Amino acid sequence: MPDSLPPDSVGLVEPRTLHFDEPLPLQGGRSLPSYDLVIETYGELNADRSNAVLICHALSGNHHAAGYHSPEDRKPGWWDTCIGPGKPIDTNRFFVVSLNNLGGCHGSTGPTSINPANGRRYGPDFPVVTVRDWVDSQARLADRLGIDCWAAVVGGSLGGMQALQWAISYPDRLRHAVVIASTPRLSAQNIAFNEVARKAITSDPAFRDGRYYEDNTIPRHGLMLARMVGHITYLSDASMGEKFGRELRDQAFKFGYDAEFQVESYLRYQGERFSENFDANTYLLMTRALDYFDPAYDYGNNLAEAMRQAQCGFLVISFSSDWRFSPARSEELVNAMIEARRRVSYAEIEAPWGHDAFLIPTQRYLDVFSGYMTRISEEVADAR
Repeated sequence: MPDSLPPDSVGLVEPRTLHFDEPLPLQGGRSLPSYDLVIETYGELNADRSNAVLICHALSGNHHAAGYHSPEDRKPGWWDTCIGPGKPIDTNRFFVVSLNNLGGCHGSTGPTSINPANGRRYGPDFPVVTVRDWVDSQARLADRLGIDCWAAVVGGSLGGMQALQWAISYPDRLRHAVVIASTPRLSAQNIAFNEVARKAITSDPAFRDGRYYEDNTIPRHGLMLARMVGHITYLSDASMGEKFGRELRDQAFKFGYDAEFQVESYLRYQGERFSENFDANTYLLMTRALDYFDPAYDYGNNLAEAMRQAQCGFLVISFSSDWRFSPARSEELVNAMIEARRRVSYAEIEAPWGHDAFLIPTQRYLDVFSGYMTRISEEVADAR
């Protein structure tokens, strides 16, 4: 952490663990008898509890979205560029709640948690969860916090899917949904990428059919490969070319198969770091939740009909170089909202960083995001 906190930082923050004893029925037919959710909050909840914003995380995200956990921290939360005083999600105006989803590996109940049925870690016995299941658990979280209606539910990528599901499942419990770099459903190509990543993990001999905890090991090699595949899809060709080009590490060919190009070295580093901090079973769960998400499925495969369930306003943002969740997919969503006569604002941001652009503070992106969130804060103030 810097010697003094930036004036737009939420500062030092501390996670909280909330326990829920009521069983949670899951879309797949099973249920969780009880569960924990880990959250962080930033800003102050106003007297009528009308200024609350829920942050939904992407595949490898967690509850730590902004600020620092200790004075020794060198890196703030994953969306610190957008959450804090004077930032798009302004904590001088909003009470912000960020959580780690069920099935996660950062404190919320998931495969690494103890299964009360046998006293061992769930591992592969943890049930498959869906975006709808996450939203149901988040609704219970809102009940626990005394929040009847969110001013906004906000998310990028997989987080955007959750914001969309909120609008469909609980239309009277949010006033706005902000859907960034997301899609109403995965393409076949995206499902294929997820399958390659899962196969890399499950083919690792150390995976042990998901019971690697019992051997006090992890499928490090499989996780590394899965992250390398995923990371390639998060970046654009232009951004990788600008960052690495064809630069060699030692300025000469070695005529072997070690990491000779800078981009190879970078991908290996990202994979190795990820394998030390993320659970393999959780990765399988999160990618399957991505695959299953399709709100039109329950409405005769009619996305406009699904969107007719919503009552909130929408902001949809896409990025020009995002080939994983391309602008065309956001436009498909926006067109369905228009057909359903929902209130929607849409912006395609010119940015060269691929899918990761939603994490990078491009000025036009910040301007659009800030403008919409300012409108929400003004609505909150006018309603009081």
